[in-house]
Amino acid sequence: MTRPPTGWHFLQLPGPSNVPARVLEAISRPTTDHRGPDFPELTNAVLAGLRSVMRTSGQVVVVPASGTGGWEAALVNTLSPGDRVLFFETGQFAANWAEVARRFGLDVEVVPTDWRRGAEPAQLEERLSGDSGHSIAAVAVVHNETSTGAMTRVADVRSAMDRAGHPALLLVDAVSSVGSVDYRHDEWRVDVTVSASQKGLMMPPGLAFLARSERAAEAAKDARLPRSYWDMDAMVAQTEKGYFPYTPATNLLFGLRESLAMLEEEGLDAVFRRHARHARAVREAVHAWGLGTQCVVPDEMSDVLTAVVMPDGHDADRFRTLVLERFNMALGTGLGRLKGRIFRIGHVGDMNDLMLIAALAGVESGLTLASVPIERGGVDAAMRSLEQDD
Repeated sequence: MTRPPTGWHFLQLPGPSNVPARVLEAISRPTTDHRGPDFPELTNAVLAGLRSVMRTSGQVVVVPASGTGGWEAALVNTLSPGDRVLFFETGQFAANWAEVARRFGLDVEVVPTDWRRGAEPAQLEERLSGDSGHSIAAVAVVHNETSTGAMTRVADVRSAMDRAGHPALLLVDAVSSVGSVDYRHDEWRVDVTVSASQKGLMMPPGLAFLARSERAAEAAKDARLPRSYWDMDAMVAQTEKGYFPYTPATNLLFGLRESLAMLEEEGLDAVFRRHARHARAVREAVHAWGLGTQCVVPDEMSDVLTAVVMPDGHDADRFRTLVLERFNMALGTGLGRLKGRIFRIGHVGDMNDLMLIAALAGVESGLTLASVPIERGGVDAAMRSLEQDD
């Protein structure tokens, strides 16, 4: 029989991430009147905090939804039936977003990859340069692909679009980026950024965020895909007054205000350095074990998670089950074509060095118990990395 879990549950997913006690306490406060005179104070604080972490001075909206809802909102507020959208399939979430576009009757063109790297700017430049008639209305990329642990260099993607002289909109999934790694909506001239609450913002799932450029706001005037709940113009019109066009997730907004305050107190640059330190330590552990990572481009390896490739003949999900039952630790599964082939170690959100070392100890012990051929010493390698990088 499986032993009942005792002690702390280690949530080592690349999202949902651990929710700090301060945020849980803020969420648990009594529900308030979302049309009352005091509510705009909460709305304004949340929007100001989101603009700060998304690095934008423009329009930002909050939607009661997951990141998938944010994808849909990005599409229906900018495009019309039959519009061509170019997707880079860098992993399962990029593939899922492309499928959402297909269901809306958009003309989806997919640039395939081996799921081991981010979108390639040179490929994009070549494709856009060949589109002399500018039939491509939008380019969609995932900044931090949590199914593979690979990041797309969005600034380089924008530069490639500029070199091609192409007017397509740039839509970016930054669901796991915002609050975790450096992301610059305005500087990189992203037209719509999609993010969500359950990763770097240290919140439970349930909120999606969108930032949009002036070009995207103009595109909304001519966009003919059906939208009601997702209408960003209606959202902006109401939130500028401090309210929402429908009942918002009031208690989650209280939690979001607290999480944004925590990020501000630590400082975004310090937050990014912390994530980078932890990512380097995890990769040192993986290399010491003699295992490989799904992402093979060093400059594109994610600071949010590490996707570890299992040796041939060993099932990643069997190993994950053993770790959950033995150590009460949840690791991320392989998604889509990577099912059973990889496991994912999340190092995102509310974490410190000791939490990370404990998680890696569980992984190392679990690999040994699962008879996966590794070299011991991954935990020691991670500890040395953290000590040297302090």
